[in-house]
Amino acid sequence: MKKINTSSISGTQELTPKDQTKFDQLKDSIIRKYHQHGFLNIETPTIERTEILLAKAGGETEKQIYKVIKTSGSEESIKEALRFDHTVPLARYVVEHENDLSFPLKVSQTGLNFRGERAQKGRFREFYQCDIDVVGRNTLPIAYDADVIATLLSTFNSFKLNTPVLARISNRKILSGLLEALDLEKISKEIFGIIDHAEKVTPEQTKESLEELGLSKDVVRKLLSFIGLHGERSAVIKELGNLEITNDTFTDGVNELDQVLYLLESADLHDQIMADMQIVRGLDYYTGTVFEFILPEHKNIGSVCGGGRYENLTKYFSDKSFPGVGGSIGLTRLFYVLNERGLIADKANFLDYAIIPVSEHEFDEAMNVAKKLRNKKHSVTIVFAGKNLSDKLTYATKVAKNGIVIGEAEVASQTLESKNFETGETSEININVESNPEDFWAD
Repeated sequence: MKKINTSSISGTQELTPKDQTKFDQLKDSIIRKYHQHGFLNIETPTIERTEILLAKAGGETEKQIYKVIKTSGSEESIKEALRFDHTVPLARYVVEHENDLSFPLKVSQTGLNFRGERAQKGRFREFYQCDIDVVGRNTLPIAYDADVIATLLSTFNSFKLNTPVLARISNRKILSGLLEALDLEKISKEIFGIIDHAEKVTPEQTKESLEELGLSKDVVRKLLSFIGLHGERSAVIKELGNLEITNDTFTDGVNELDQVLYLLESADLHDQIMADMQIVRGLDYYTGTVFEFILPEHKNIGSVCGGGRYENLTKYFSDKSFPGVGGSIGLTRLFYVLNERGLIADKANFLDYAIIPVSEHEFDEAMNVAKKLRNKKHSVTIVFAGKNLSDKLTYATKVAKNGIVIGEAEVASQTLESKNFETGETSEININVESNPEDFWAD
């Protein structure tokens, strides 16, 4: 009989229990940090009406959407699709629940999204994204831009990675204003695209791409000089002022960037931020602050987080104005690259305790001890299987931090010994809970 192919579909993630534990710990850390910074969690359906998802999308995005075919009798209906990000569902959510929400609305979303892209190493078709957004009604103070970036930096810091993280920050108004001043508005989309891809090609290729737009050598020189501006706030803001650009959009962008960077410096994050004019973000719905996070010691990984401000989240669904700012961590891809490079602490033993009964005569006592440990919020497994004690101990060291052997002597004395598999240290614990209720299983 022909065997069925059991490999997972390309572009999906399937992990061993050990790696799944590390992934879950990373996800839980993100969720905790988001909440700690005042973001309330919401969940929107994985399946949305196709017309909702396509309201903003088009071109390549439309081709990447997974549509849901629902068969009823002989008719097929394709009116629903799997979401490809959290932004569009959030827009629908805000319009639908506006009267029940408090603004500014600070929300987080963590869940699976789907894109029919060509699967390749480190790029997935089914993936977790962890988003935070602040949405205002009519107006939203620029300080929330700094709030989002600070939250994401705090989140990355909680991972305790073996490498630093850096937030590169800019404002799209600055480049927009510069292009207005240079009378290049008609080809601004093309210029934004060239700058957005500048790091993926050589400087000479970027120059050639700009020249192919018919720009003069002087204009090309100015643009290349502009995107080369990066560094600490005071230096970059001064350099932008030295350009002597007389344009309101440009001035607004510089002032907003200055304020965001100042607030982040005030939060003692000056070592993890920098102004960088090369950051423009390719998505055209960003209208102000834009940012990307990188790991400076691993630049070839590319951006590990990104986001920015959008002028009106719900313009496709409502006449009302809902400006916002948000950021997203692509968790599946992030975990893949961090785990592959050994940048996440390898915690092989992921349960708190493994209880090892020597024989089946101690099974009942093992069950009793496990219950008491679980009541103390510990994670516990009982090793019932194994030919002998040595086999059971070998298994226990692979799944838990600590081991507790229960034999006839332990049952008789009502005293157990807990061994830390990593350090080899042991500690004796009296299991007579009635005579020692406060100290039983105290860590």
